[in-house]
Amino acid sequence: MQSTLVATRTAAPKTTLYVGGLDDSVNAALLHAAFIPFGEVADVSLPTDAATGAHRGFGFVEFEDAVDADAAIDNMDGAELAGRTLRVNRAQHKGHGGGGGGGLGAVWDAADDWLERATEEKGGGGGGGGAAPPPVAGDPMEAAEAAAAGP
Repeated sequence: MQSTLVATRTAAPKTTLYVGGLDDSVNAALLHAAFIPFGEVADVSLPTDAATGAHRGFGFVEFEDAVDADAAIDNMDGAELAGRTLRVNRAQHKGHGGGGGGGLGAVWDAADDWLERATEEKGGGGGGGGAAPPPVAGDPMEAAEAAAAGP
């Protein structure tokens, strides 16, 4: 009797890098081209400002392999692209330990929730208050920054 071993291959999780300090002229194609020398790039994302349509000065590069992502960090953090110095590190994902499970997602996914909580705390909290500042039209991050800056 002959047995056959079958190796099962589990897909390794992709690794997403945060790339900050991007010049306005950088687009997804340029960002992809800058990171492809380090390995297979699965995705490039440049979050945009809702009001202007321009990217916000940062982006995300997703690598198929964590080793390639590490090489990209080692080589691109502090490097220059389009006249600006890049900040490159692993993207932070929200994930609250202890119970609930499930909630892995990008930290920017919760921007609207954070703004609501900050506005409620500022408007309804005791001590020095007054009303919360009016919401800023357009980008939730601009509204969050305005709320944090105060009157």
